[in-house]
Amino acid sequence: MLVLEEKIYFWLLAVIPVVLLLYAAQVIWKRKTQKKFAERSFLDQLSPNRSVFKPLLKVILLSLAFACFVIALVNPKIGTKTETLKREGVDVVFAMDVSKSMLAEDIAPNRLDKSKQLVTQIVNNLASDRIGIIAYAGSAFPQLPITTDYGSAKLFLQSMNTDMVSSQGTAIGEAIKLAETYYDDESQTSRVLFILSDGEDHGGEIEEVVENAKEKGIRIFTIGLGTEKGGTIPIKRNGVTQSYKKDSNGETVITRMDSSTLELIAENADGIYMNGANTQEVLDKVTEALNSLEKTEFETKQFAAYKDQFQWFIAFGILFIVLDVFLLERKTAWVMQLNLFNEKKENHAD
Repeated sequence: MLVLEEKIYFWLLAVIPVVLLLYAAQVIWKRKTQKKFAERSFLDQLSPNRSVFKPLLKVILLSLAFACFVIALVNPKIGTKTETLKREGVDVVFAMDVSKSMLAEDIAPNRLDKSKQLVTQIVNNLASDRIGIIAYAGSAFPQLPITTDYGSAKLFLQSMNTDMVSSQGTAIGEAIKLAETYYDDESQTSRVLFILSDGEDHGGEIEEVVENAKEKGIRIFTIGLGTEKGGTIPIKRNGVTQSYKKDSNGETVITRMDSSTLELIAENADGIYMNGANTQEVLDKVTEALNSLEKTEFETKQFAAYKDQFQWFIAFGILFIVLDVFLLERKTAWVMQLNLFNEKKENHAD
């Protein structure tokens, strides 16, 4: 497997065509100027050993040397071996509420950002568990399938926002149904679903959905974001609050956390409800819950070692420069003796 560490340096290769164009322009200008000075045959007599092709060859050699040094800066790496790593863990899915009510700032910085912080810290505490991410509001859709790539999970996590789902609401039931498709029936790993939400305005009755999930071995833990007092939903532009969301009567909307719904879900699915306002308490409970679950062994293949290849390109770059230094612009004697083009030698009298 090939990995390019610093791809941005490839932009330096744009210098090469510019140099070639400048060289071509210089050759054209030089020939026009020489024509004004004397005929071509006379110029050939003045400098009979001048090579037409070697100056171009020298430019090409220098361009190749520059290209090699650029690739060395990119630092290509090749995976030297593949290892099959044995992992033990559980399958963890995070269902994150991205409805507009999650923009309320009754907990800092706001409910959505707080949920991102919690999930990030939970992921940081994981060892070899597989994780997946779901986003939902009025409907649910997959954000990241089950994976052991925690780096990618964090990238997807930070990109989540309230504009991801056009239909508004908090359809927790839809998120639970989608989560059921994440787990692999063949691996039979322990299954955990974390629902992060303010619990407000859930879509329809979800008791049956929760019961079905429980029958499939999914334990559901819920994390509440927000306060019972609630808060307004700011409408921002470039990070500056312009106004606050209003209802059809023109009244400012106050959104409150509905912890009762989240508590009911956790209770019916052998889980635990946690208040997201206390970060450390959430982390402690999550760690304790995951450690109590049975770990299942599964395999994942990945490239275990990469070897730098930049030194080869530096060596070739130096070689091209050395060739350029020793390559003179006059004709090569032994090539002239070959007389490849059957040129007639003329004797000129003094």
